[in-house]
Amino acid sequence: METINISEFRANLLKYLEKANSGEHISVTTNGRLIATIIPPVDQKILARKQLHELAATAKIRDVTSPVDEQWDALS
Repeated sequence: METINISEFRANLLKYLEKANSGEHISVTTNGRLIATIIPPVDQKILARKQLHELAATAKIRDVTSPVDEQWDALS
């Protein structure tokens, strides 16, 4: 992860955005204090599909339409 000062970031904004787009993480500081972290964009569709596949691998399908013996508070 690269750390740069805000003035350097402002002066070379396009360069640092291109770096982030190619996968680098960039920390932006002012007076030595972290104010932002620039990260590459995440493809939400790909991430959602990955999470669904992981969930499907561990999911157990059961009968969800049959009544249960336990009374729910929401039904009262």
